[in-house]
Amino acid sequence: MTEITQALIARVGVDLSKRVYQVHAVDRAGTRVLSKAMSPDRFFAWCASLLAGCTVAMEACGGAHHAARRLRLLGLDARLIACHLVTPYRMAGKSGKNDANDAAAICEAASRPHMRFVAVKSAEQQAHLVVHRLREGYKKERTACINQIRGLLTEFGLVFAQSPEKLRAVLPQVLEDASNELPGVVRLAVQRAHEHWIALDKELQWCDERIAAHVQNDGNAQKAATLVGIGPVTASALVASVGDFKQFDNAHQFGAWLGLTPSQHSSGGKANLGRITKRGDEYLRTLLIQGAKSAVFSAAKRSDPISRWLLALTARSGWQKATVALANKNARILWAMLTRGTAFDAHHVPQMPCARQAPAKAVVVPAM
Repeated sequence: MTEITQALIARVGVDLSKRVYQVHAVDRAGTRVLSKAMSPDRFFAWCASLLAGCTVAMEACGGAHHAARRLRLLGLDARLIACHLVTPYRMAGKSGKNDANDAAAICEAASRPHMRFVAVKSAEQQAHLVVHRLREGYKKERTACINQIRGLLTEFGLVFAQSPEKLRAVLPQVLEDASNELPGVVRLAVQRAHEHWIALDKELQWCDERIAAHVQNDGNAQKAATLVGIGPVTASALVASVGDFKQFDNAHQFGAWLGLTPSQHSSGGKANLGRITKRGDEYLRTLLIQGAKSAVFSAAKRSDPISRWLLALTARSGWQKATVALANKNARILWAMLTRGTAFDAHHVPQMPCARQAPAKAVVVPAM
């Protein structure tokens, strides 16, 4: 491509994959200049010749944050767009999905003045999130291992309480008990499964140690962990996922990003609110709700204003709604703390905004 053509390019949409990047470039008038598939190495070499500040948009998918960081090092304006916001701009609709159409839709979506972009994560943020992803994988694998042991023992009439701790306590005795009908090969199989269970516990312990170290070394994570219903795991995940909390204009926007605000089906001036939207990161929302649930059930043991509010809300609306309400409140408090640099105060009373005074009307005195 000639230098003249390169200078015409004002915006680029890229559909990422493992081995092929589909590129769609347009000029300032929106006219297509280039539509071509490239290898990743060739794509980054091609981007090096673009003018500084050129917008390069991609969907927020696997490897997108890494690509965005590389493009920003080249002086380009790399932007990430959530996948569900790109779909409406595919001109061929659902039946015309391919790499070229997706790249064109990404390029078109990036041109919208009110488009919402995903903040590019740093390598350090992603490093902390790797530990969280590993921890979740180990948790699911451990649960599957425990259930598998239960299923195998049930086939031979050995049924135990659902608590993993109770199963762990009786399992060595079951394997050593010669009075049950467990064949030798089954005893060996269950023993190996038990060893795998122990190994998974060690991996989870390692992940918890890394998360605790992150909270200890990060001031924002320490502040987040002081909230009622937010522990070290939730604090670490929130800080690592969000990064700069000032990217949200207000606390309501942050709660909506987490999917903790009610959905709407309003029309004709009548507001109809439904369940929470459940948009955004499911992992963060799950951690916030799980922590809030624990705080709701233990609210009677505390006397701070939030706990008293939880008790009143639970009595009025039930513990499920109280749990979601506390998760949303924690998200808003966290945004206020980390954007204003303040510490958490359970007894804080917000200052009500002053009411706007209507302008004084001129008094007309009738002529005598």
